[in-house]
Amino acid sequence: MFRSIALAIALALTALGAHAQGTLEYGDEIYKPSMGQAGKDVIWIPTPPALITALLRAAKVTKDDLVYDLGAGDGKIPIAAARDFAAKAVGIEYNADMAELARRNARRANVDSQVNIITGDIFVEDFSKATVVTMYLLPELNLRLRPIILKMKPGTRVVSHAFHMGDWEPDEQLAEMGRDAYLWYVPARVDGTWTFKEDGGSMSEGTVTFAQRYQRIGGTVTIGGKSQPMLAGALRGDDLRFAFVDADQNLRTAHVKVAGDTFEGTLSLHGAVNMPVKGARR
Repeated sequence: MFRSIALAIALALTALGAHAQGTLEYGDEIYKPSMGQAGKDVIWIPTPPALITALLRAAKVTKDDLVYDLGAGDGKIPIAAARDFAAKAVGIEYNADMAELARRNARRANVDSQVNIITGDIFVEDFSKATVVTMYLLPELNLRLRPIILKMKPGTRVVSHAFHMGDWEPDEQLAEMGRDAYLWYVPARVDGTWTFKEDGGSMSEGTVTFAQRYQRIGGTVTIGGKSQPMLAGALRGDDLRFAFVDADQNLRTAHVKVAGDTFEGTLSLHGAVNMPVKGARR
């Protein structure tokens, strides 16, 4: 834990320069937080504005998103999401004085109608409606949050500044301003056996059995009683792709959207002819 905190301090001081210690002022006339001050589970280290923009761009934030920032501090990330990307945003901040500062900052930025700052605990408050989650916590906290995040709607984007989530590999790794950041898409649960069939096509009904670890998938496809390894399996959120060779030795590629225990999309022949396909988990 202490090694993680030390690393976080080193990252921040490196990015901000040696003058960050004691010369930069934060806050307003009512409350002035200081770099490295202790919080409930982490210390406070502000994320530079350029890095905030890079993180939100990586998560492809738009006006249709609801962004939750876990450990919102002075509110800079929710404010940027609203001001620069027209999103709705919520920040969860445990420190009551810091949360009040974030609310004042949102008012000063004229985005208080789009930004809600909750004084609360990230392990207690409900952020399940988020389409984007942002974090600058510690590895231990990311791992505690991971089971909660994995239950969120498939396709939810999660961005973490500096710290990973253990053996859940990121979908993308970013490097900005000398710092690392990570992006995940919450994966749909596809493990198990599914039946699928072309709608209007000549292919007989097939089955596909997926083995899954987070967004990594493998498996087998059975067509006409003959089984074969699934080819080119890929899962990003609820977007699922896999390929196989049909009974006529044609390469077929499925591109479907997963919705619970069903999927629907297209089945292509030689990457050109697309036929509708539907599937259901047994």
